Amino acid sequence: MNLKEKINNDLKEAMKSGDKIRLETIRSIRALILEFDKSGSGKEFTDEEGLKILTAAAKKRKEAIEQYTKANRQDLADKEIAELKIIEEYLPKQLNEDEILNEVIKIANEIGAKDKNDFSKLMPAAAKTLKGRADGKIVREIVEKFLSGN
Repeated sequence: MNLKEKINNDLKEAMKSGDKIRLETIRSIRALILEFDKSGSGKEFTDEEGLKILTAAAKKRKEAIEQYTKANRQDLADKEIAELKIIEEYLPKQLNEDEILNEVIKIANEIGAKDKNDFSKLMPAAAKTLKGRADGKIVREIVEKFLSGN
């Protein structure tokens, strides 16, 4: 079952269960997929394209959580947190910082990256390898820390 079919099936289940947050969140994901399909870009929807859409949706939720928390609107932050958890169900398991560091070390050894001058070689390789499995900001921080020798 591909991602689009899974979303459609989960949408039906959410309608039956009456889980309002889940229903709204899955509808928003489905709307993003439909928008992609009708964009006229000529690209066919693949699970990789779906991963990009879901990653962007998760990133928006994280930014909203941060903003609502700063504004002392915990009620709105809690709603975004619930939506983020639902979106994360469709994303690959996210790596923790130790797992990211281990991947960065492995990639650095493969391409011979040793110091700050090698950032432009290591960062794109790490981003490509860890795409969808780790937040880009965290990957960047770990790559910078690794290359500075800390």
